[in-house]
Amino acid sequence: MPTSSSPSSSIQAARQALADRLKELRLDAGLTAIALAAAAGWERTKVSKIEHAARSPSITDVRAWCRICGAAEQSDDLIAALRAAEGAYVEWKRLQRTGLRRLQESRLPLFERTREFRIYCSQVVPGLLQTPEYASALLRSIAIQNETPDDVAEAVQARVACARVLRQGGHRFAFIIEEAVLYYRLGGTEVMAGQLGHLLTVMSLPSVAIGVIPFARTRATWPLHTFSMYDAVEVRVELLTAAVTVTAPGEIEQYRKAFEVLASMAVYGAAARELVVRAVTSLDD
Repeated sequence: MPTSSSPSSSIQAARQALADRLKELRLDAGLTAIALAAAAGWERTKVSKIEHAARSPSITDVRAWCRICGAAEQSDDLIAALRAAEGAYVEWKRLQRTGLRRLQESRLPLFERTREFRIYCSQVVPGLLQTPEYASALLRSIAIQNETPDDVAEAVQARVACARVLRQGGHRFAFIIEEAVLYYRLGGTEVMAGQLGHLLTVMSLPSVAIGVIPFARTRATWPLHTFSMYDAVEVRVELLTAAVTVTAPGEIEQYRKAFEVLASMAVYGAAARELVVRAVTSLDD
């Protein structure tokens, strides 16, 4: 699976699906691409670019397209599809423009309706497993890097509230983390000691399975970007500059297979606890 920061194929598929629907409207109306462009007052190549998903239409473009093709009643549905395609790849600066609290709160409905979570993290402790102190250190670093409004305290409260799903019935959680996550000191020694201790506590929850991929493990695949699977419905991937939402069934299946490979390299139970305790001991070095 590639780890580049380009939009996923799911996004392009969504854009192409919208383009195909617009093309069908034009053909049903008996219009050529040139005739449609002329009626809308566009440059001659604009229709072709939109139909080949080389150019994304605006909301105004979609309304004009539907009106000219005699299908104004379909404009709202197509605009919804346009917004869904645009929302599949969203830059963090857009998501975080009003701060971090709302982004944290927005995840709660997804968490509450998901029955099976599969979460892989290669860089930080998964959000649902973070202590308030660790979350504060992490979110503050994000706020500084992305120059967002300072609502870190409120964002931490929202993240902690989301973590309540760990103790609610009807959910199952499978977490895979790289051993390196246990050693990245976010917030300093005391914060890390508390975070690692919390991991040991959460490991005892009956609905939670935490696997750790040891440094020394011979790898069947390379470390990937952080990603979270919510049932078999969607995958969210965290890139440096953007969040990607994957909904194409074929691509979700790729992530499921990747998670299984990562899970096969991890250790669990007493072996995982031993790695965490070893990381706690290293804090004294």
